[in-house]
Amino acid sequence: MDPARALPAEPRVRGWRWAPAWILAYVALWPAPGYAEGVLALGALAAIVHLALSRFRGGDKLLSNPAWALTSVLFFAYWTPELVSALDAIDPARALREAAVDLRYLPFLWLVASAVADPRGRRVTFGGLAVIVAIWTLDALVQAATGASPLFSGIDGIKHAISGHGMCTPQEVAGVDRLSGVLGPCNLKLGPVLASLSPFLLFAGGRRMGTTGWLLAAAAIGIVLVLAGSRASWITYAVALVLSGWRLVGWKKLVGVFAVGAIAIATLSITVPQVRERIARTTHAVTADVEGVDSALSGRARIWDAALCMVREHPINGVGARGFREAFPACDPAPGERAVWGTGPALHAHQIVLEVLSETGAFGMLLWLAGLALAWRAWRFADEQARERARPAMWALAVTVFPINTHLAFYSTFWGGLTLLLAALYAGSLLARE
Repeated sequence: MDPARALPAEPRVRGWRWAPAWILAYVALWPAPGYAEGVLALGALAAIVHLALSRFRGGDKLLSNPAWALTSVLFFAYWTPELVSALDAIDPARALREAAVDLRYLPFLWLVASAVADPRGRRVTFGGLAVIVAIWTLDALVQAATGASPLFSGIDGIKHAISGHGMCTPQEVAGVDRLSGVLGPCNLKLGPVLASLSPFLLFAGGRRMGTTGWLLAAAAIGIVLVLAGSRASWITYAVALVLSGWRLVGWKKLVGVFAVGAIAIATLSITVPQVRERIARTTHAVTADVEGVDSALSGRARIWDAALCMVREHPINGVGARGFREAFPACDPAPGERAVWGTGPALHAHQIVLEVLSETGAFGMLLWLAGLALAWRAWRFADEQARERARPAMWALAVTVFPINTHLAFYSTFWGGLTLLLAALYAGSLLARE
């Protein structure tokens, strides 16, 4: 008897060739958050069932060992502070529930990383993300010209036909003074989303059409971001242009691009009242009084004071992930005064460092920094070929967590999912099997 035939056959774990389509469906459904969450949960469930049936053997067919390790480490650098902060959180039940629910991200991250672990998967995933960004950008430009987003109008019509009401209430639509695009007037996140995903289109444009393609993509996204009105997304996009542009067009031409952009913003500030109002509000920061700075930051100076108070009161593990709103009244530096953002407490710190420190404490910050250090170490020791294939994901992740900016809530379902998606794309493409 042949001894080789007597050995048990090693289970074969087929590559998840459906993973890129699943990821693109998740991103494309962001305008309908409930359905997007359903796709994420189903993807995570499919991944864990697939691995369980194979008894987690043959995993190198999906990811390299370093990719498995880095993806898992980045998840635990995000999730462990969330769990530890729940021990004595302001609302322990909610904090524990959030930590338990967020466990679904681990198999989802494995799924995302495996989607870009081979050339075909990267081509489909990165190319698909570039197409989504291009379509959303063109849709927003149509809205700027006509006053309505064709994509959102279609989604709203489908929603109305199914449930009898649209995506947004009349109260949410009233008073919207910025470009909302496919996400709609009741979900004003178009600026941050496009800015964070812009590296995929910039990379694709530069790769296919050289400098011309990069410039066309940069101009189209830039116009949309200015009209979308989120000044945080302007900073995010500026960093994305620097990261992607200096290698393709060089520093001198890149300075010229920013000069043209400044002229365009000045022109829009003259012709578009909403842009003019935001530019004027930003100039308040140069005033010497606290009120001017707070006005320029849309009330965030008050929020940041409260966050620092939470850090002082709960230095070890914070007030609990997503516990900012419950802790805010006790730390509000101006109780009783109407806030710039309206009634009610602030929901989160609006800044990544202060969010991590206030909600998860020094322990959380140490783990986040450890995750960042390991991600940087992987980049530093990767060869040039690996860096090149991971470059768009690295750019997108870097601009999203760029600390000298204001941010959406990283422990929220939407923004946390986006950030972890980019982290997994980075780990899977940098440490791909080849």
